[in-house]
Amino acid sequence: MDSVSPKISDQTTMWRAWVGFNASHSMGAILFGLLYGYLALFEVDLLFGSIYLLTVGIAMLSGLVVLARQYWFAVPLVGISASLICFVTGVVVWWL
Repeated sequence: MDSVSPKISDQTTMWRAWVGFNASHSMGAILFGLLYGYLALFEVDLLFGSIYLLTVGIAMLSGLVVLARQYWFAVPLVGISASLICFVTGVVVWWL
């Protein structure tokens, strides 16, 4: 993988593309967790008072569940599914 170029450029190899893809998507997941974790801990009224933020959160976690089911292995699927269940449960409990 280190010597094959995906024809994007001569500098890019499949290995570099693979590492970059995984790193960037991991950073996105970490950012999601940090942002929503902060909102849940310190800005509860803002998070639960915003239909937009709740919808984005549920959509993001749902999309990750679909990706995990389709392309990944069982451990990420279980973890992301648990996150989605906790998120939805928190929203339901807040609104009751």
